[in-house]
Amino acid sequence: MKNFTHYGLLFAVIIIARSTSFLFSKTCLVTMGPFTLLSLRFVLASVLLIGLFHRRLRTLTLPTVCRGAILGALFFALMAFETLGLKTTSTSTTALLENTAIIAVPLLAAALQRKVPTPASLVCAGIAFCGAALIILQGGGLQQGMGISYCLLAAGFYAVCILTTDHLAGEDDPMILGILQVCFMGLFSTAAAFIFETPALPQTTMEWGAVLELAVVCSGFGFALQPLAQRGISAEQAGLLCAITPASATLLGWAFLHESLGLPTLLGLTLILTTLVAASILPRTADGVTLSE
Repeated sequence: MKNFTHYGLLFAVIIIARSTSFLFSKTCLVTMGPFTLLSLRFVLASVLLIGLFHRRLRTLTLPTVCRGAILGALFFALMAFETLGLKTTSTSTTALLENTAIIAVPLLAAALQRKVPTPASLVCAGIAFCGAALIILQGGGLQQGMGISYCLLAAGFYAVCILTTDHLAGEDDPMILGILQVCFMGLFSTAAAFIFETPALPQTTMEWGAVLELAVVCSGFGFALQPLAQRGISAEQAGLLCAITPASATLLGWAFLHESLGLPTLLGLTLILTTLVAASILPRTADGVTLSE
């Protein structure tokens, strides 16, 4: 059985930290290519993590490296589609569409386990998604174009990433697995940058500051600790906690990009917070998904 309280709090903090990436990535994408940005972000994060935890990496085995490569490839695909979508859509739109994983995770988990999703998990997922939808409706509806397609692809990979991490996190030291994941994301991003773009370093202090925040806070802290956080919660709980992202992204957009924050947005934030509280107190059902102990 998995304890929601402590690990769920850690996962929530990780999600909030990573949600700041929408704001800083949007700033960098004005002058930088998507893959170049990802390359700098994850290479710098890899250097930081290896420098801090190099002693723990001495126990690496080939199976652990392979599992890290699998997670790195999946998360690279997620971040590639997220960044491509963010380049052509607003931060709130990208956050909402990507987090349709809220709905996908319990459904995919139930399908893999050959179970019918519990009413509690479906209701919580539905309420969380409605809250996220209200946030985007405040902006006048979904933008059209390729950006939406990229965001939906990111949502699909997000759901797969959560389920795969849930499956692999218990087989290795989660910190080592997280570090390997970030390193492989840097490797794949760098390869994509040289194949599809002409890589160039940031030119201003503001851009370097944004890249360093993405590397240290969003990548070094966020991605490296996700396997550790998911070791103590279920994949369904992780999916529900993803509802924090559009709420956090919208608040950051309101504070720093002067985006509108009206009644629909406030109602959406309330629904999302209600869902998170419900996920922490609903009892375990006999034949379905665990929401708490």
